[in-house]
Amino acid sequence: MSDAPPTQTDEEPTEPSQQLQLDDPKATRNLRNGLISLVLLIALVVGLILAVPGLHGVGREVARMPLLLVVAAIGLEVLSCVGYVLAFLQVFDRAPIRFGARVALSELAFGAAVSVGGAGSVAVGAWLLVERGGNPARVAERSAILFLFTSAINAITLAVVGLALWLGILPGKSDPLLSLVPGLVGAGAFFGFMALPRVTDRLIGDRKGGKVVAFIRETSVIVRATERILFSTDWRTIGAWVYLWADMAVLVLCFAAVGPVPPISTIVLSYQIGYLSNFVPIPGGIGILDGSFVGMFVLYGIGATRATAATVVYHGISLWVPAMWGSIAYLLLRRSRNQPIRLRPPRSERRAARRAR
Repeated sequence: MSDAPPTQTDEEPTEPSQQLQLDDPKATRNLRNGLISLVLLIALVVGLILAVPGLHGVGREVARMPLLLVVAAIGLEVLSCVGYVLAFLQVFDRAPIRFGARVALSELAFGAAVSVGGAGSVAVGAWLLVERGGNPARVAERSAILFLFTSAINAITLAVVGLALWLGILPGKSDPLLSLVPGLVGAGAFFGFMALPRVTDRLIGDRKGGKVVAFIRETSVIVRATERILFSTDWRTIGAWVYLWADMAVLVLCFAAVGPVPPISTIVLSYQIGYLSNFVPIPGGIGILDGSFVGMFVLYGIGATRATAATVVYHGISLWVPAMWGSIAYLLLRRSRNQPIRLRPPRSERRAARRAR
């Protein structure tokens, strides 16, 4: 599913392996239970806002939000989902467009409704691909590339915004702990991964080794492939940027709906750091993610009531848009699971065919 020379695994579907084969009843049950959990947890949050006197201000802020801004925020979340679909189709280049889009949206649904996290939701897509005949090793490799590709966009964003804030290029609170440190963490993560193949070539080379050496070498291959996609001129690369930045723009509109918008650097860094709480296995990160966001906003000098109101509405939109859209896509995939898929020709062949017209 890339421009690499086609191999048997690229051209011919194979039987799904036992390790990556999707457990259909279990996956469907997990998604259904996750959606039910989201409903119950959101109902609990709403009940707390209405019942706890100290949170009445949050409820009033939410109730006063202009409907037009909320609708615009929902539209931006839809755009974020479209961005992820583009990123998925860039990595899995030979997947049929409709099928690939449904797999990508299914990943988003599981990421929103089920406690699987970013890498876990990508694994769901891998199971769906393998079930339809994808080669397990090839699918696992491309899935790792997709995860690293979207993670690299996050690291670049964190590094650029954090360092720009510390240097005074962007407005906001330039405390080194809240600007320089996040910027260095993002830069270190990005350049560390990009340097891995060069370090591997220098230290390991072609020497044989055990499982650890093999793992490092395979990781280097995946990082190189990610680097090629990240710096390619393919217009679909914008998809990964849209996936992240459109989602952050939802938060900007939620703040605009409750008052003055904080500096963009504050929103970006609070968003990036707050999402680290998603490692806690709570469906949708409800409560955990909200608390992390609000805590970060308060550290950056934003009022707690306004930050909580914007965060609660943002989180509701960022959960329900991908959860609903992705659930529909997943159900459509399950209905058509016995239908064979036909891989698209490699990108180089498609370009040659277009030039020959």
